[in-house]
Amino acid sequence: MVAAEFAKKLRNREKIVGYWAVLDAPIATERIARLGYDYVAIDGQHGLVGYSGILNGMLAIDAGGRSAGLVRVEANDLTAIGRSLDAGAAGVIVPLVDGAADAAKAVHATRYPPHGGRSYGPMRSGLRIGPKPAEADAATVVLAMIETPRGLANVEEICATPGLDGVYVGPSDLCLAVGGAFPGDPAVADAFEDAVTAVREAAAKAGIAAGIHTPNGETAARRLAEGYTFASVASDVVHLEQVAAAHLKAATE
Repeated sequence: MVAAEFAKKLRNREKIVGYWAVLDAPIATERIARLGYDYVAIDGQHGLVGYSGILNGMLAIDAGGRSAGLVRVEANDLTAIGRSLDAGAAGVIVPLVDGAADAAKAVHATRYPPHGGRSYGPMRSGLRIGPKPAEADAATVVLAMIETPRGLANVEEICATPGLDGVYVGPSDLCLAVGGAFPGDPAVADAFEDAVTAVREAAAKAGIAAGIHTPNGETAARRLAEGYTFASVASDVVHLEQVAAAHLKAATE
């Protein structure tokens, strides 16, 4: 199964490259999922999708047949996490994790009793993961985003949380967390890189996966070479705009 294989690869800290989808465009998502990315993540927090978009995104990723489907959930919430997993996600990326208690809450939401509080109702996931709870728990990954001042300060204790599979850097918010006036602010470039290094080293010390969002494949390759174990590339809407702009320029200059 794709989900179980993905979970094993991520937990073994193997190199993984994924793609980010913010559009509720299942046909486009399906085409992306055929390309060979290890995962495609549907953004349920800042993306332009509701629950039907998450569900359709999981269907599209499965139809692509080569990628695991992840969801960045809207909040560290039992219901939001459970619904994304029931829709067929192989794992969740949980935003705004400030400390070990938040990380433990996220883990709790992804596991069935007696190891967690996930309610049993695998409407789609039961076709792919499980349906036995123990099998589902083993094949489901949970990743905590490090993107806030408190999250950065507490990164080592977050990484040490039992059951947490990895951490994930949100660069825009992390830049603000270290004092940037806006995402990518060059005035805090050194502080940002120090933070990126601190997250990577904390994850390595704890033996869990370390991931980061990147604007392009070149940056993803650099972060992986530095020691991150997985990286997401850009997003569908960003690439759509970039390619359309490039073709317009080529046609009119």
